[in-house]
Amino acid sequence: MTLRWRATLAFTLLGALLSVLFVGATVFIAEDYEHVIVDEILRGQAEDYDLRLSSTAEAVLPRTHRLSGYLRAPDGSGEVPPDIAALPPGIHESEDESQDGMHIGVFDSVHGRLYFVIDLSDIESLERHLATYLILVVVLGTLISGWLGWWFAGATLAPVRVLAKAVDALAIEPVLTSLAVDTGPGELGRLAHAIDRYQARLVDAEASERAFFADASHELRTPVAVVRGAVEVLNDQAELDPATRQRVQRIDRGVGELGELIDVLMCLVRRREQELIEVDAAQMLHDAAAPIVASIGAVHLRVVVGSTVALRLPLRESLLVLQGVLRRLLPPTSFGTLTMSASLAAIDLIYATGAIHPAMPSKSTFARSDLGLGLTLVGRLANRIGWRIEERAGESGVRAVRIILG
Repeated sequence: MTLRWRATLAFTLLGALLSVLFVGATVFIAEDYEHVIVDEILRGQAEDYDLRLSSTAEAVLPRTHRLSGYLRAPDGSGEVPPDIAALPPGIHESEDESQDGMHIGVFDSVHGRLYFVIDLSDIESLERHLATYLILVVVLGTLISGWLGWWFAGATLAPVRVLAKAVDALAIEPVLTSLAVDTGPGELGRLAHAIDRYQARLVDAEASERAFFADASHELRTPVAVVRGAVEVLNDQAELDPATRQRVQRIDRGVGELGELIDVLMCLVRRREQELIEVDAAQMLHDAAAPIVASIGAVHLRVVVGSTVALRLPLRESLLVLQGVLRRLLPPTSFGTLTMSASLAAIDLIYATGAIHPAMPSKSTFARSDLGLGLTLVGRLANRIGWRIEERAGESGVRAVRIILG
């Protein structure tokens, strides 16, 4: 159950309990008041007729539809109904269900034992009528309590909903928040303070992580530069045999990929504001492919760039993503055709080992490229700029990657 429903249920149960207690108190007071009234009436009648009998022996006891009096003299004379003759002194209520509301008062006096019977059956019918209204009080009291509970719970939890909405609106990256400013000093304020402190810890942790990766990236650049310089010196030596030159070129490709990954890592660490500029898609694709094709020595690779659209995007990050995808898409000894095209929605990269441009397969499936191409850092950078990389599985000898532009 939600917190609002729990509060509503608590209000409903409280309303039902208070209604039942009110009904019980009303019934008790009504019954007690009835006994008090009956006692006073019958005792008053007994005292009044006792005085009358003392002043005149001809006094006649009442015999009406509501009140009847009887006298049994000390010598045992006098007509008394047998169902009340054996009752002891005091106020009694008839146990016969057919005589509901019949009360009997028995009093001893010097003239004998007085019996007064009063019929309050019409008052009993009023009590039954009152019982109907009391049942309605319980039902309506419970329903009204539930409605008020729902309304009060909604009003009480409104600040909680506002706080939850503010938390939902937080950015994915850790940021300092001041949610406690708009809340009071109570429980909600403590919750907001806890969220603010948690966000502050996340910001500190991210700053430490970014500082670590920035330092690591800078430190890695020095040995990479040293290795790259040594590889360039080795490549310039004409006396290298073909097998050794091939190994040196392989090292050069690895060092180049490592340098690109360091650049990607630096872009991820900096989290700077992306600068969107309008670029020619064909020129961007050519600039991204040129260093990759040169580094792998693909002299038999035909590059076809078919695009005339202009795209608005962060150029540096886009080039790094495209180079990372192309480096994984093209094998070290590439031959065939690399076709690159761009639209406003996607960039398609197709590598075919045939001499001509292959037709795109009509039936194909897509999978995440970071599973097939191993683009962990590049894939994260692509997500940063709103791109999604998909690898298309098609005919033999054809590899295709589609980059969905955000």
